[in-house]
Parts: sequence; structure tokens; C-alpha cells
Amino acid sequence: MMLRTILLLALTSAVADDGLRRGLSFHAGFDQGYDAALSADAPACLVRAGSALRPAADGPDVSRISEGRFGSALRFHRKGSVRPEFAAAKSLAYSTLDWSATVSVWLRLNPDQDLAPGYCDPLQIIGDDTKKGFIFLEWSKDHQPRHFRFAVRPLYHLWNPDAVGWEEIPDARRPMVKMESAPFSRSRWTHVVFTLERLNAHDAPPKAHLYVDGRPVGSILGHDLTFGWNPSSPKLVLGAAYVGDLDDVAAWNRVLTPKEIAALYALPKGVSSLHP
Repeated sequence: MMLRTILLLALTSAVADDGLRRGLSFHAGFDQGYDAALSADAPACLVRAGSALRPAADGPDVSRISEGRFGSALRFHRKGSVRPEFAAAKSLAYSTLDWSATVSVWLRLNPDQDLAPGYCDPLQIIGDDTKKGFIFLEWSKDHQPRHFRFAVRPLYHLWNPDAVGWEEIPDARRPMVKMESAPFSRSRWTHVVFTLERLNAHDAPPKAHLYVDGRPVGSILGHDLTFGWNPSSPKLVLGAAYVGDLDDVAAWNRVLTPKEIAALYALPKGVSSLHP
């Protein structure tokens, strides 16, 4: 009976891994450096220096550390201007007609003790203009404890027709998921996943979902989530005003199911185990 159980668990794990491989289009585990180990776009990790881009490297703002969630990780030492970024138009399968994707990241920090005052976005998806669309994970700037939020801001006039500040818009009208208390800590890694479903499509309502540690937290529903980016412009940006550790960034060109996200959270070796 025990052998049968072990074999069944192994088979279940293999099936889950095979499912997670489908649509995997980006992975940066930082074990061999800053560049992505897998990418449908150019794998280079870049940082901005004025108007130019240069390869990401260790410095006073961010460096690679050996004690990551899986192997090495990035540590953002202080609030600064260094924000590692990756080209991601193909990895995220951005489409002006019908866009679905999934993004996963592991974080380790105490937000109320580690973050500097002001907003903090550990991960963003940006295009050629934030008024044409902007997706981000963020900690709020004024709350105690600080709220953790996932937002999908479409074309500016859709989410902010009155042109007021982000915090002035009532929660019910903001295209976001809010957690007033989230399980972040310096002593453990927290897994965050969000999915984007049928954005820019007009034959079905768009949706976006947030998961923390393998479990659903909330959804963005009932909003017009139309974006206007240049199709070649999307990028994944890390560490905007972030202070803490970050590891195992991955993306899929499809929506992972809740079961797949639970399986992703449970992977003993992280996304690297899914590579071809």
C-alpha cells in the first residue's frame, strides 16, 4: 500500500509538472547571473543609466545572494533607481485583440520594517506609456500595516475619468485586489502569482486574479481592461522602490488554473525543474 501511494504521488507530480511546462515562456532564477534562463524574448536583464540601457550587475542598490528560495536570488538593499528589466512582449504573449498570461514571483521581506516611505512595486509590467496600461504589485505608502495590492490599470480614461490621485478613487472603483494583511516576513519566502484573462478581447469579460502561497486571494472583475500599448513594448520590471529579496520570476503565455498554481507553489526545486 505504501509503495502504491508513493508511485501515485510521483505520477501526480509528473502530470502536474507536464501541465506547468505548457506555455512556460520566461524564467529568471538568478542562479547563473541576472539574465533569464528561459525567455521567448531576448534574455538580457538590463538597467537604465540615464537614457541608455546597460547589463544588470551587482551594486549598492541590488546584488545577487546565494540564499534564495531556490539557489540564488536578488537582494534589493535600499530604495534606489536601479530596476532590472526584461523584454517581455513575446513572453507575456501581449496582444491587442486577446491577451492572457500568468506571472509568478517569490518575495521575502518585512514590508513595515524594510520598505522606505512611499509606494513600492516589487514587480511591474509596463509598455510604451503607463497611461496606455500599467500592471503592478505594490505596497501602499501610508497604511499601517501597509496594504499589499495587485492592480491592472488599463487606458487612463477607463480607470480614472476624473483625473484624480490613485488613493482618491474608492476601492470599489479601482481595478485592483487589496490585502490589508499579507503573510510577508524576513524569515520565510512568500509566493505571489497573478493571472490576466482575455484582456483586450471584446467577446468576453476580462478578468485578473491574485494568488498568494498557492491560494486565491481575490479577482478584478467588472472593469474594462483595454490596453493601448505598442505590441512590441511590454517589459517586466523588478524592484521599483523595493527593499528585500526576490527570486524565481516566471511567466506563462496562458492562464494557469488554480490547481496548476497550487502545484507551482509546491515545486521543490522551483521553475527550473520545468525547463525543457
